[in-house]
Amino acid sequence: MTSKGTAVVTGASSGIGATYADRLARRGYDLIVVARNRARLEALAKRLSDTTGRAVKVLVADLEDKADLAQVEMVLKTDASITMLVNNAGFGTFAPLLESDIERMMSMIDINVTALTRLTYAAIPAMVTRGHGALINISSIVSVSPETLNGVYGGTKAFVHAFSTSLNHELKDKGIRVQAVLPGATATEFWDVGGLAVEHLPAEIVMTADDMVDAALAGFDQGETVTIPALPDIEEWNRFEAARRAMATRLSATKPAVRYGVAQ
Repeated sequence: MTSKGTAVVTGASSGIGATYADRLARRGYDLIVVARNRARLEALAKRLSDTTGRAVKVLVADLEDKADLAQVEMVLKTDASITMLVNNAGFGTFAPLLESDIERMMSMIDINVTALTRLTYAAIPAMVTRGHGALINISSIVSVSPETLNGVYGGTKAFVHAFSTSLNHELKDKGIRVQAVLPGATATEFWDVGGLAVEHLPAEIVMTADDMVDAALAGFDQGETVTIPALPDIEEWNRFEAARRAMATRLSATKPAVRYGVAQ
């Protein structure tokens, strides 16, 4: 199979990231897999190399560590074979504000927002110079339903969603594809890390990582800029997005809206 270039996948040691690595290797991408757990990454790299014949490089990095993050940024800036970045690394929690540790919340922002932003800024200029590339950012349904889980987590994923939407606007004529993926509950270690075993969720709302990633890549193939794997009717999203865009033309004016009763 002809190589489609190199895909960089963060948070690749398990769950959604490992599944993306598997699917992309099978689609003809060489890989750079990024995560903290060397043993898991090396096992993944060997399995994918053996089964697909693709080249798989392991890059052990804690994206909350500035030196490790800079190492990944440098690879994204300098490796001309890179044609895709999958920003998957992240974590969440379910505790409300009054039960949350602020340092844990700041760590979440560092990984979900700061690292993702820096890696995007490292990758995109080089892709634009080469005239092609793709960025897949893993957001969440909480970006449009922030009441569902912890507010800081929802805020980080709303950032990812908004950032991706803005990048689509900026880069649409520069040969760069940008997709935001909004998974619902997915059966991964995310839930254990966040403090709630996935077994405690209603089974009817939980999707496997395999199905989630396969749906997300099908959405990518169909040209979607926002993919919600569980949403049955895409027209619901299209109406939501159309209403948002229409309202955008009325959000700024020289005078307050009449309904506020401010003297004109």
